[in-house]
Amino acid sequence: LGFRMGLLLGLCFSLLLGSTSAVDRGNFKTCAQSSFCKRQRALKPGQSPYRALLDTLELSDSRLTLQLINDNNKVHLLLELYRLQGNITRVKINELKPLKPRFEVPDVLVGEPPTEPLSVLSKDDNGVVLSLGPESQRLIVSARPFRLDIMEGPQVLLSLNSRGLLAFEHLQLRKNTQVDPEGAEVKENVDGAEQQGEEEKVGVRVHGWRIYFKYCLKKPNLFLFLGPTSVSLDFSLPGVEHVYGIPEHADNLKLKTTEGGDPYRLYNLDVFQYELYNPMALYGAVPVMLAHNTQRTMGIFWLNAAETWVDISSNTTVFGKMLDFVQGSSETPQTDVRWVSESGIIDVFIMLGPKPSDVFTQYASLTGTQSFPPLAALAYHQCRWNYNDQEDVKAVDQGFDQHDVPYDFIWLDIEHTDGKRYFTWDPHKFPQPKDMLQGIMDKRRMMVAIVDPHIKVDSGYKIHNEIRDKNFYVKNKDGGDYEGWCWPGNSGYPDFTNPEMRAFWASMFAYDQYEGSMENLYTWNDMNEPSVFNGPEVTMYKDAMHGSWEHRDLHNLYGFYVVMDIANGESDWSLFVCMNAGAVWTGDNAAEWEHLKISIPMCLSLGLVGISLCGADVGGFFKSPSTELLVRWYQTGAYQPFFRAHAHLDTPRREPWLFGPENTALIREAVRQRYALLPYWYQQFYQAHKTGQPVMRPLWVEYPKDTASFAIDDEFLIGRDLLVHPVTEEGARGLTAYLPGHGEVWYDVHTFQKHNGAQNLYIPVTMSSIPVFQRGGSIIPRKLRVRRSSACMENDPYTLYVALNPQRAAEGELYIDDGHTFSFQTKKEFIHRSLTFAYNTLTSRNLCTESNFSTKSWIEKVLILGASKPKKVTLQMDGKETSVEFEFDASMSVLTLRKPGMNAGADWTVKLQ
Repeated sequence: LGFRMGLLLGLCFSLLLGSTSAVDRGNFKTCAQSSFCKRQRALKPGQSPYRALLDTLELSDSRLTLQLINDNNKVHLLLELYRLQGNITRVKINELKPLKPRFEVPDVLVGEPPTEPLSVLSKDDNGVVLSLGPESQRLIVSARPFRLDIMEGPQVLLSLNSRGLLAFEHLQLRKNTQVDPEGAEVKENVDGAEQQGEEEKVGVRVHGWRIYFKYCLKKPNLFLFLGPTSVSLDFSLPGVEHVYGIPEHADNLKLKTTEGGDPYRLYNLDVFQYELYNPMALYGAVPVMLAHNTQRTMGIFWLNAAETWVDISSNTTVFGKMLDFVQGSSETPQTDVRWVSESGIIDVFIMLGPKPSDVFTQYASLTGTQSFPPLAALAYHQCRWNYNDQEDVKAVDQGFDQHDVPYDFIWLDIEHTDGKRYFTWDPHKFPQPKDMLQGIMDKRRMMVAIVDPHIKVDSGYKIHNEIRDKNFYVKNKDGGDYEGWCWPGNSGYPDFTNPEMRAFWASMFAYDQYEGSMENLYTWNDMNEPSVFNGPEVTMYKDAMHGSWEHRDLHNLYGFYVVMDIANGESDWSLFVCMNAGAVWTGDNAAEWEHLKISIPMCLSLGLVGISLCGADVGGFFKSPSTELLVRWYQTGAYQPFFRAHAHLDTPRREPWLFGPENTALIREAVRQRYALLPYWYQQFYQAHKTGQPVMRPLWVEYPKDTASFAIDDEFLIGRDLLVHPVTEEGARGLTAYLPGHGEVWYDVHTFQKHNGAQNLYIPVTMSSIPVFQRGGSIIPRKLRVRRSSACMENDPYTLYVALNPQRAAEGELYIDDGHTFSFQTKKEFIHRSLTFAYNTLTSRNLCTESNFSTKSWIEKVLILGASKPKKVTLQMDGKETSVEFEFDASMSVLTLRKPGMNAGADWTVKLQ
């Protein structure tokens, strides 16, 4: 077995499983308590000191360089502009001559982005105009003050530094600091130290050179007091009122303005029972924002791994004449966005769309696509902290069979280990792990066991000894191994930025290294913000060292590096990574209705930035859900990409059969609906892997001109063809769903009732209701013979649901492979077929003539929604024509073709006459 994984940018999620109280906001910074954020935010717009030195301009085929000067301190910066393939512009700003190199994010891009030629259209004392190629796109560099404008015809698409908030804190020796000739000793004159806004506030003391937040952190490293190093840049988006992305935050899909409050913070933190509807940092940080209006979708990718804050403001502005390209002036709504990072350089990719799908493709071209998960990963997962022992696992497994509820994975949390030593088993609770795994395998099911990236400091622990002996631990500022407190107690933190450490870590998963493992044991990567219980903000000191770089420079990359070599496929074991190389979940939620609701926009936001395999802990991690909430959460989770129940150690057990037969039946039905749709889910993830398009989508992605959809985040699309509006209100007896698409129709998947698009539809609901609609014009495959696991359904037949549009046409696809290996990629072992219905003819056609795979599955039924009654139905296959049995429900206009019997991988045509 080989597990399919891919890389996602800088995202790390984890669970801190210790307390059941609400989040302690005092443990986490506000902007006012983050010295660089406060310092940068104090700058006033319209006072930019930066000027472009046009006489320094140099242009190659694909790269323009230009020096900028800060007229206040005379420091020179180097501006680099690139035109990239696919309608992307890259802007880099760094010091021209830094005292030491500044951190530039490595490894995240899939390669050096291919470029296209740049050319100068005009140049004068005021600036220079460059051609960006398509549709009269131009980039205007204004000299005094420095500003960039990207235009299309007379329209300004996006401006950089239009508010004059570019700020680049250059590296400098501290005043009155003396360095000996060898550079090995520093003598400070503290009395002469530069004081930048010293203050006392909420236990926080802020200087430019020292930062106190319950802990004293010296700002510079390597014997040079280089001072503050933050960078900032503002972007203006005329005509834009809706921006999205920059996960992870427990907030609405549409990002709010941050005027009068804190900016959105991107800093991977272990925050248990987080608060809702605020911009504080959570487990992940993906520095990608999408801007959308009826005319265009664009994206901003801020490639920086340090602590980052994002300010958003809305206003109306007047754009006047700009060089010779804007005639007159006009008033337009505008969104202004400002990015501020603690260190590194400015490296930003501007993705110009213009369609939403174009932006997804552009971002995927830079960082890669969503990994293609195995089919079983899209099925149901059962987890809690913790299943007690082997007998408990066996009893839970049997319980699913006894109550006829399918599942694919059962998960073990930290208590399965021997004293929190990862890659081990508790000898008393799990004395025979292979026997346990074999029992699960006999039912074609699998197990996930947790492996955290902190290592118990114990001389009797082999892995600790090897990492210490190889000198692979993160170092503290004094050069010793960095140690912090986590689940095992005193713990070391491997330096995963070191490729040798990553290779060693990957080797630990091999069967001969991971004792008790076998091919149906998969891995849960957790706690890799990194989580340090006794560290500042429950994470690592910023002055800890990864080679020559401080932790502050690369904090948001740590989790990325934990799984990097595993995700690159450099190992040959069976592996499931639930983290930033696989599934992600929304962290330590609570059994509350608001947490159920927020799971939808949280997963939608992640999908917009390339992370489609998202879900929330079904039932809520903390607290105990009411029976109604638990049922509604199963119904919602069954239609979200990652479907896993999870619960805190101190909560009562909540396996699906513990709430009475009626509720067990409701949960069973939700889970069975998920399993029936696995062919469609699998097909959507194949497309996500190939194209970068999100699986769980906001409505505006498919209906970009429909302003009514722009702020909707209580319903969503799966692919483009299924619309889901879960019931997330307590005691609901009805809800209103918006069905988009003027001139389109939508079919209720349960009743087959047809509804027109472009309307708000009131839907009465009962406890069994899961409002789901199929788009007219689509064909969706299902497997209706639901068994105990997805593997047991491998050769089962398909039912095709053909939903006709008003033009009596429909189209869809069917994708099949072995479900778990890379053979689809390395050997082209897959089936990918186009399904079309037009002119009363349903056809299956091969989409890849080079593919080589066979299946035992067949088509056992076809339902055509919105059909008329035919006189007869015939099947043409292998040069033969045969009659097909059918039934017609005139009341619902549903035609059912029974047992047509064609192989799912064959060419065939069904004609209605």
